[in-house]
Amino acid sequence: MQAARAGLFVTCLIDLIRPSAGFAAARLIEGAGCTVVVPDRQTCCGQPAYNSGDRSGALALALQTVRAFADCDYVVVPSGSCAAMLKIHYPRLFANADAATQKDVSAFAAKVHELCAFLADVRHIDAVPGRYQGRVTYHDACSGLRELGIKSAPRKLLALVPGVDLNEMSEPEACCGFGGLFAEKYPGISNAIVTRKLDDATAADAGLLLAGDLGCLMNIAGKMSRTGCSVACRHIAEVLAGELSDPPIGRGPAEHP
Repeated sequence: MQAARAGLFVTCLIDLIRPSAGFAAARLIEGAGCTVVVPDRQTCCGQPAYNSGDRSGALALALQTVRAFADCDYVVVPSGSCAAMLKIHYPRLFANADAATQKDVSAFAAKVHELCAFLADVRHIDAVPGRYQGRVTYHDACSGLRELGIKSAPRKLLALVPGVDLNEMSEPEACCGFGGLFAEKYPGISNAIVTRKLDDATAADAGLLLAGDLGCLMNIAGKMSRTGCSVACRHIAEVLAGELSDPPIGRGPAEHP
C-alpha cells in the first residue's frame, strides 16, 4: 500500500528563522508512516495580510497555497497559528467565491492538521526518536488552543520522550503577549503579558520551555534573553525528533558553543 502523502507547510518563521524545527517536523511525519512532500510553490499562509485588512493579498496567497497542496492527502503545519489560518479562516475568506473554488478550499481545509494533533490524534504514534533528560514546561499557544482545541496532543507526545519530566506552569494557557501585529501595536501591554509568562516559566523550574508556535517562542525567548533568564526555548518538534544540535531559540552560538 502506498504511503499517504503529507504536505509539510513550513511556515514563514520556521523557514526564515528556525529551519531545524521544519526538519524535525519532517522527520516526525515520516516516522508516522507518511511520505513527506514540501511543495516549492508554498509561501506565506496570508495571515498577516488577512489580519491587517488586505483581503485581496490574503486571497491571492490562500489560493496559491490551496493549489500547491492539491495532490496531498494531508497538510501538516508545525504552527497552531498558521494551521488555524488554513483550516478555519480560508473557508471564511472564500465565502463569496464561486462554488467550485469554495469546494476546493473546503476540501483543502479538511485535510489541514497542526503537527502535534496530526501525530497524536490522526496517526496515533506510540514512539518518537527524541531523547531528553531533564525538566521541561509547555506553553499552550493561543491559536492552537483556542481556535483548534489542541491541549492534550503535545502532552501525549512528550510522554513518549524518554527522560522528559513535564512540570506545568501555573497558567500554561495564558497568552505570551505576541499576537503578531498586536505586539507591534501595543508594545507596553505585550511586554507586561510576556513578563508574566516569563515569571511563570521560571517558577516551573524547567530547563526548557516548549511550544508548538514559533511566534510565541521567539517572543518569550526575546524577553528571556533581555532579562538574563536561564530557561531555553525550543519548538516541541525539536525535542520529539531529537533535533537539538542548534542553539535554543533566541540564543546564538557564542552563548551556547
